[in-house]
Amino acid sequence: GENRFMKIITVAAAIIQNEQHQLLLVRKRNTAFFMQVGGKLEENELPEQTMLREIEEEIGTQATIQQFVGRFETAAANEADHLLVSYVYEVKLAQAPQIHAEIAEMKWLDLDAEHALLAPLTTQVVIPWCQQALQKSTQDQKKVAV
Repeated sequence: GENRFMKIITVAAAIIQNEQHQLLLVRKRNTAFFMQVGGKLEENELPEQTMLREIEEEIGTQATIQQFVGRFETAAANEADHLLVSYVYEVKLAQAPQIHAEIAEMKWLDLDAEHALLAPLTTQVVIPWCQQALQKSTQDQKKVAV
């Protein structure tokens, strides 16, 4: 019989931006899609702990969680027929990111850039959130300027 229940992958995922409001994305070895830094929760691990551990493993830096953005459900980028449950955090890095572990490539993406190979979480959740946050901060600055 067909399995009606999709397999679920639960991860912590980081929104990391630089001064130019570009978004840090990474591509793991032997995969096509760029995605947020992050990874699967280990047993008895809180998403916050996963977040900081994965940042250290993948891009070799300490980090501070700025805020919990939310829990989102999207399709998984690399695993067919999997539901991805993501705990998303806005994160500030202590040092410049460097590629480590299973990361093949990393890039700073402009929020309005056209890019085909992005994970669903990145296109559906993260980029719109970043664009909204940027608009809000621009509006706040205008208010201050008056």
